[in-house]
Amino acid sequence: MNRCTPPWSALIWVALCAVLAPAAAQEPVQTQNEAALGGRNFPIGTLRGRFMVVNSPEIQLDGQPERLSPGARIRSAQQMLVMPANLAGQNLLVNYRRDPAGMVSEVWILTPEEAQAKRESAEKPFLNFWPFVADTGPRDDGKTPFDQLPRYGQ
Repeated sequence: MNRCTPPWSALIWVALCAVLAPAAAQEPVQTQNEAALGGRNFPIGTLRGRFMVVNSPEIQLDGQPERLSPGARIRSAQQMLVMPANLAGQNLLVNYRRDPAGMVSEVWILTPEEAQAKRESAEKPFLNFWPFVADTGPRDDGKTPFDQLPRYGQ
């Protein structure tokens, strides 16, 4: 029983790793550079708003009731994690991101320098579907006759 591996098998592994290494390298996360104004780099797609913890996980963003996602991270201006209970009742200017379910998953409390930088995505929605955009289409008030309801494709 031969338990030794031939020397050429190691060369095959080295060559295979050299070929696959560039394919396995991940592209860096795109950021909006607010560090030029003395701030941090925030991922593309972050929004800005007024944030207040009512009773965790219940929060208010720009006066509207919202919810923190399970495992949401809140970072202070010093990049330290902050528990939501420590921020209860404080109205703070923050950058935040949503998860695919629409709940707030990441929050960054801003420094005064970061607050001066204009966010690219503050006025436009990140995704063009509910709950990220307001519904401005026809609405049913419950009193509209059936034959006057909007049809598919209208």
